[in-house]
Amino acid sequence: MVYGGKPSTGCYLCRKRKIKCDEALPGCRNCSIYGRPCPGYRPDTIFRNETQKVERIMRKRSTTPTDSQRSSRSTSVSHSSPELPLILPQIADSTWEERAVCHFFDQFTCVSDECLNHLGFLPSLYAACRDSGQDDSVSSCLRLATEATALITLSNHMKAPPLLLKARGYYGLALHGLRRLLGTRSQAVRDETFATMVILSIFEDIAGERNGLHSSHTEGFGLLMGMRGESQLSHAQGRDLFICAYAHTLIESIVLRTRPRNASTELIVGQLDGSEPVARLILTASKIGQLFAESSSHQGSLGIDTITQVTTWIETGRILALEMANWSQHLPDHWLPLVVYTATGGPFMTYQSASIAAIWTYYRAARISLQRHLLDLRQTHASLIGDNQVCDVHRDAALEEIQEMTTDTCRSIPFSLGDIDALGQSIPASAEGRPPVRALYGYMMLWPLWYVLTFGMGTAAQIEQIRSALGRVGSVLGIKLALILAQQGGMSQHATALTPNPYRFIPSTS
Repeated sequence: MVYGGKPSTGCYLCRKRKIKCDEALPGCRNCSIYGRPCPGYRPDTIFRNETQKVERIMRKRSTTPTDSQRSSRSTSVSHSSPELPLILPQIADSTWEERAVCHFFDQFTCVSDECLNHLGFLPSLYAACRDSGQDDSVSSCLRLATEATALITLSNHMKAPPLLLKARGYYGLALHGLRRLLGTRSQAVRDETFATMVILSIFEDIAGERNGLHSSHTEGFGLLMGMRGESQLSHAQGRDLFICAYAHTLIESIVLRTRPRNASTELIVGQLDGSEPVARLILTASKIGQLFAESSSHQGSLGIDTITQVTTWIETGRILALEMANWSQHLPDHWLPLVVYTATGGPFMTYQSASIAAIWTYYRAARISLQRHLLDLRQTHASLIGDNQVCDVHRDAALEEIQEMTTDTCRSIPFSLGDIDALGQSIPASAEGRPPVRALYGYMMLWPLWYVLTFGMGTAAQIEQIRSALGRVGSVLGIKLALILAQQGGMSQHATALTPNPYRFIPSTS
C-alpha cells in the first residue's frame, strides 16, 4: 500500500490541466465552458494499492533480463531496497494553450447571466473549430485569435513574459489570416470570422495597444455588420456577436465622436427587441450617437436655417433625455440598485449582480454625455439668437443631473469591483490579492468610468476614486487599457464644470 497524501477532489480534466475545479455536479464549470464533457471525480480515498501498477511499470522499463538479473530485481522489489527509487505514474500535463483558454473563458465569457451574454457563444464555437478535424482558414483563424487572447490574459495574470511572446506570435498569425478572410465575402460573413475580429479587439485592449484611444477594428466591425445584414439577428449566436461588436463601435462613437454613422447598421439595430432592458438601452444610446454624429459634423452657415436646425437638435436631445430617464423607471425589481450604509463608509449602491452594475454604469455615462452635449447645443443656440437667459435656465438642471450621475457611479464602484457584497458587507480579496470579481466586469466598466472621470462633475475625492478603480482593473485584473485611461482622464471640478464639450457644434461663418 502506498500513502497517497491529501487527494485532489477536482475532476480528472481539471487535475490534468492543473487548474482549480469548482467540483460542481454533474459536471464542473471549467469543462462546460471549454466545451468538453466533464470526466467526473475520483473516489475520495487516501490509501490505494499501487503494488501491481509499480510492477507493471518496472517490467515495461526493463530490457530483457537474464535469470539472475530477474531474480536480483525481484528480491530488490520485495525487500524495498533503498537503492531502487519508487516510480509512480506521471499524469500527462496540459499545454499552456489549454490552461490559458480555460482561464480566459472563466474570466471573460458569461453564459448563464440572464441580462448579459457577453461572449457566451465563444466556448462552443471555439470547441467546434477545435474538434471539427478541419484545418480550414476560418477555423484556424478563430483558434489562433482565441489562444492569443487567452495567453496574454494568463500572462498578465501570472506575470509571465514568455507567454506574452507566444501570445503576440499567435496574434500576428490570426491578424494575417483575418485580412485574407475579409477579401472573400463568403468567408467574411461567417460567424467564425466575425468572432475572430471581436476577440482580436479584446486582445488589443488587454495588451493596451490601441492607436491612442481609437480601436483599429472599429472600421472592420462596421463593414462586417453591414455585410451580414438583418439575418444575423435571427439566431442567438449571431445576435450576441452583433451586440458585442455594435456596443464596441457605439461606445467609441459616443465617447470620442469621431466615427461616421453607418445607415445599414442602424437599420439592423432597429430590429432589436426593445422590451429587453439591455436592447432598449442600446436603442436609445444609438439615437444619442446619431444626434452627436449629425450635430458635431454640421458645417452650415450662420442664418435662420442654422437656428432652426440647432433648435431641432435640442428638442431631439430633450426627448432622448426623457427616454433615458424613463428607462430606469420601467425595469424589473431585481434590476434596481439598493442603497446600503456601512460602518466604515457609505452610502454605497449595490446590485443583484455585477453585470447589472456594469450596465447601470453605462447608463449613467450616457446620460452625462447627453446632458453635456445639450449644454453645448443650448450655448450655441443662445449665441445665435443673442439671448443667454434661456441657456442659463437649463444649465443648472443639466449640471445637477451630471453631478447626480457622477456620484451614483462612484457609490457603485465598491460593489462593481467586488469590495462589498449586495448587503454592503466587505469581501476579502484572495490570497493573491485579486478581488472576487471576474475580469469581464472590470473590462465592461472601462469606458464609462473614463468618461465620468473626464467629463463628469466629480469632486477631488471622486476623481481619485475613479482613477484608482481604473488602476486596479489594469494592474490587478490585467487589462492594460485601463492604465492608459487612468493616466489620460481626469479634470478638476472647476475646470470640468466650466469647460465646454471639446466636440461642440461650431457653425461655419462662411
